[in-house]
This record gives sequence, structure tokens and C-alpha cells, in this order.
Amino acid sequence: MGRTVTLIRSDSLSDAAEYAYAATAPAGSRLVFLAGACPLHEDGSTAAVGDYAGQAAKAVANMRAALDAAGASLQDVISTRVLVASSRREDLVTAWQVVRDSFGDHDVPSTLMGVTVLGYADQLVEIEAIAALLDS
Repeated sequence: MGRTVTLIRSDSLSDAAEYAYAATAPAGSRLVFLAGACPLHEDGSTAAVGDYAGQAAKAVANMRAALDAAGASLQDVISTRVLVASSRREDLVTAWQVVRDSFGDHDVPSTLMGVTVLGYADQLVEIEAIAALLDS
């Protein structure tokens, strides 16, 4: 399978954002919609309780595993949404930096959101993602 995601930037928008403002996938692409990647161990327990960065890292690891199962990688991700259970901007930025750094140069369009609560006990971070694969 080919891997083809085109990231789009605009000179008329701020360059302060650490991501592209849009992305496209070519005609014939197969989209992969991931469930929210949670910071859970295989036994279902929550990883890194109380640690935003630790939970973001575990969520990224779990997202990589789900992508791998679909025949994809982080380079195939076309968009993310990072949910952080906090009203403190500092907590959101802590989680975001881990996620952002995981993507390296592949700075996909993303949304970072503070939410009141997430689904699992002690859960602070969840990452939603969509990937695009070009069938070959």
C-alpha cells in the first residue's frame, strides 16, 4: 500500500500553530478511522495515573498499535484530535507536546481540546485520529 497524505499550509494564516492547517488524500484512498487511543495497559488498567505526559505517550503507543493493525503508521495520519481532561492550559500543552513530538515532521492538522472527563478511571488523555492509505 502506498502512503500518501499531503499537508497544506497557508501563508495567510499564523505560523504559530505546530501543525498544517489542512491535509488531503488522493482519490482512491482508503480512510482508516481509529477509536480514541486511550492510555490503557493490556490488562485494561490506566497507565501513568496523574501524569499528562505519561498518558499522552501511552495513548500514542496504543494509537501506533492500532495503526499497525490497519497496515498504517503515524505518517499515514491525516488528522488528530487530542482530548485532555483539564481546564488548565498547561496540562493541555504538556499532553500536546508529547503527541506533537511523536509525529516529527509529519505535522498533521490537529485539534487540542480540554474536556471535563474521559471514559476510564484516572484517564487524562485520549487521541482520535484518521489515517489515509492509497491501495496499490
